[in-house]
Amino acid sequence: MPGNSLALLTRQAQATGAPLPCQRQSPQLWFSDLPDDLELAKAHCAPCPIRGSCLASALERHEPHGVWGGEIFTRGAITARKRPRGRPPNTPRRTP
Repeated sequence: MPGNSLALLTRQAQATGAPLPCQRQSPQLWFSDLPDDLELAKAHCAPCPIRGSCLASALERHEPHGVWGGEIFTRGAITARKRPRGRPPNTPRRTP
């Protein structure tokens, strides 16, 4: 159940005795629209002692967006990198 996994994460976070990276930094960093901010949030997650539990819980809850357990979620799925907003760069097409 999703509620149980959130409660478990809270207990695990309290057991570490120190604020977790997501508690020390601005929460907006983990939910930014900017790809560089999300990469920074992922880097902050790297040493987190409950990273694995956080990721498993986010997968269980089908998190729609944000950085959870060191991974970027977009539309409920893990995304390697977030693309910047706007039009993609104009690249020449290959001719057969």
